[in-house]
Amino acid sequence: PFAAEYESHSVEAPYNALYDRPAVLDLIGDAAGARVLDAGCGPGIYAAELLNRGAEVTGCDASETMIGLARERTGGKADLRVHDLEEPFTWLEGGSIDLVVNALVYHYLNDRPSFLRECHRVLRPGGALVISTHHPSWDWHRLGGSYFAVEPVTETWSKGWEITAWRMPLSVMTGEFADAGFLIERLVEPQPRPEMAETHPESHARLITNPGFILFRLVRR
Repeated sequence: PFAAEYESHSVEAPYNALYDRPAVLDLIGDAAGARVLDAGCGPGIYAAELLNRGAEVTGCDASETMIGLARERTGGKADLRVHDLEEPFTWLEGGSIDLVVNALVYHYLNDRPSFLRECHRVLRPGGALVISTHHPSWDWHRLGGSYFAVEPVTETWSKGWEITAWRMPLSVMTGEFADAGFLIERLVEPQPRPEMAETHPESHARLITNPGFILFRLVRR
């Protein structure tokens, strides 16, 4: 039930469709001919868009149900498999990937350094990792306490979903990137799409004054 509900939510929800997704796709840019790993592909929304842009797509998600939904969405054109992102990408050779996409998944990982090391291994030199995640200031304003706290936080979302995600300051996040051998090419604090002001005015008003997500385009050294 969660996978189907999340698919329906992520297709149209303003934070996904009118905020995160346009910004991530802008950071990806031209993907024609690129070999892309969609790491944490969920129901396959990004995988389908990458295929439409001419990429060769492989993807994974820890949920078998999500992978089923992603296979339906991509029509069998992507190599998709059930896989935990904290485990090695054993089916991928070193230096075989041009781009890794990790959209709104990073904050759920308990062993982020292992994931980053594997991304570094499978990427070709100069290849890119695009990450979108919670903005540290957003978590701090919502949750209170110390901005510098590094801890998992369990919350119940409006739909009744119980979600556990990590909060951490920007210095910890970027330190993890550097330790894994990545350089930050671009850091983006996105603005919502203008149409959100019409469809979800409260969310739009919040996001034009307080960043919700933060995005990085990281380059493999």
